[in-house]
Amino acid sequence: MKLKNQVVIVTGASRGIGRAIAQRCAEEGAKVGLVGRTASKLEEAAAEIREEGGAALAVPADVTDYTAVKAMARRVEAELGPVDLLVNNAGAFYAIGPAWEVNPETWWSDVKINLLGVFLCCREVVPRMVARKKGRVINLIGGGTEAALPYGSAYAASKAAVMRLTENLAVELKEHGVFVFALRPGFVRTEMSELQLSDEGRYWLPNTAQRFDEGLNVPPTMAGDLAVEFALGRFDALTGRYIRVKDYKGDDLEQVEAQIPEILEKDLRTLRMR
Repeated sequence: MKLKNQVVIVTGASRGIGRAIAQRCAEEGAKVGLVGRTASKLEEAAAEIREEGGAALAVPADVTDYTAVKAMARRVEAELGPVDLLVNNAGAFYAIGPAWEVNPETWWSDVKINLLGVFLCCREVVPRMVARKKGRVINLIGGGTEAALPYGSAYAASKAAVMRLTENLAVELKEHGVFVFALRPGFVRTEMSELQLSDEGRYWLPNTAQRFDEGLNVPPTMAGDLAVEFALGRFDALTGRYIRVKDYKGDDLEQVEAQIPEILEKDLRTLRMR
């Protein structure tokens, strides 16, 4: 088992991509803390892992509530051990439409979950990694990171910010033996993406709906596979940078590995104004 005895926290782990990442890490021997807001769904996901012989702990918590995040981190460490890998997957995409028309509270809620949630989890878990001189963090990014995402401004702005936060953390933490990565999972049909397939979603985000209609539905297990590769240290040299799953236009990991010297020399896979 590749991740035997590692302790992993996955946020947004009750469904979709987060659940797949948690399951994949558990399959490789990791002890996984599953974090999310719905206790019943979390326990269902954790029970499934335990039924397959894995170790899993369901920890209900809102990632935008720092008190809840601190309690979550303490519980995972007390029951599973020091955290080796933090996967910030929890996300939201509810603010759809022109930026000047969407509900401000919905817009800000998306940003809080997508960005503040990442910061708070890192703020609580990373210091323990620094103290132990080891650890890895994976932040999920998505549409809007590399280019504009019209009518999805909250999601785009927050995910671009997560990419920049990833870069910042990587620079600050490298001397402490902690590595930070951005993972782009591709077009995965989850509960979060269902709103994009509603009448409103199809009106404002027709390209997204069209891609799903054409069958471009990336299995969430691909994100799980890539998370394992990050956890193993295969891409530590690319700390602060992103890798996409190998979907219809994604990354071939062998090619990425071979291109590491070029990526570092040319400062690729980052947010840059050129």
